[in-house]
Amino acid sequence: MAKRDFYEILGVAKTASDAEMKAAFRKAAMTCHPDRHPGDKQAESRFKELNEAYQHLSDAQKRAAYDKFGHAAFEQGGGMCDGFGASMSDIFDVLFGDIMGRRGGRNPSGKERGADLRYNLEISLEEAFKGKNASIKIPTSVACDACQGSGAKPGSKPVTCRTCAGQGRVRAQQGFFAIERTCPTCQGRGQTIDNPCDRCAGAGRVTRDRSLSVNVPAGVEDGTRIRLTGEGEAGMRGGGPGDLYIFLAIKPHPFFQRDGADLYCRVPISMVQASLGGEFSVRTLDGGDAKVRIPEGAQSGRQLKLRAKGMPILRSRDFGDLYIQAVVETPQNLTRRQRELLLEFDAESSNKTHPESTGFLAKMKEFFEGLG
Repeated sequence: MAKRDFYEILGVAKTASDAEMKAAFRKAAMTCHPDRHPGDKQAESRFKELNEAYQHLSDAQKRAAYDKFGHAAFEQGGGMCDGFGASMSDIFDVLFGDIMGRRGGRNPSGKERGADLRYNLEISLEEAFKGKNASIKIPTSVACDACQGSGAKPGSKPVTCRTCAGQGRVRAQQGFFAIERTCPTCQGRGQTIDNPCDRCAGAGRVTRDRSLSVNVPAGVEDGTRIRLTGEGEAGMRGGGPGDLYIFLAIKPHPFFQRDGADLYCRVPISMVQASLGGEFSVRTLDGGDAKVRIPEGAQSGRQLKLRAKGMPILRSRDFGDLYIQAVVETPQNLTRRQRELLLEFDAESSNKTHPESTGFLAKMKEFFEGLG
């Protein structure tokens, strides 16, 4: 038989406040209290149902679990359990993190894994092209030399916590349930230190600058993450170290723009060069020069591709391409003679010389008049 909804039993909405639930419980409990109905099994069953609903919804943690998982949050093997079973413990562990004393790397041995660290490394586009071996210095926690990371003064060692007997958790009875919480004495470690190390004050680690060598492979992109296992913060009281994550940022380049493995470069060319065609050289990231041939009559914005002259592709022998964008430069600061020559050229020009600009405004006007 399916169990009734706890909110329905109390006669309140899911958004009801604690005060509203308390008032509803008292009112309903008075009408079916076993003392008022001696021998009435139905009233006794109704009172137990009310009490169970109120016990769950009046506790913030239990209410949160019920709202998320329903009756399944308190069931194990098909019925109510006397304490927290494995499923209930897992649910609270997910909901409330370290409340159950199982999160954050703690374990009954007292050791805690160190935190992961992040380091931002900025490199140039040339370094991303060739790869590099970078030397970095980071402030981090390392194992204390005096106590060898145990946290206890030399000659002594941590002892089993007397409050939780090394379990890292204590149990407290609340109504129908036995709730497990992190041990307040050892903070879930399961061990305490009677004689802490003078150098690290019982932490088992000290802060120190550390130099590391980072291998940056050729072809890395902006935002690439490099993981150095075990190079993070040292663990508490002999726990394992965390990891170090290197986040790469590539500086803007004055000439090249990058899109994946491809590179783009804007090159200004003269009006004469664009008209008659020609050839010029551009320096590439591999240190060489590449010849670029401009076709006759090239327009501004024309892209010319240099195959395999872009960035190396990570973990591959292939390269991207380099795209040269020709930008036609309009002559400035003309001499009188240059003006005369341009006027002569304009006089000799025809529709064939300027096929795009000739009649453009007239065609535009005709188009919009046709729409009207």
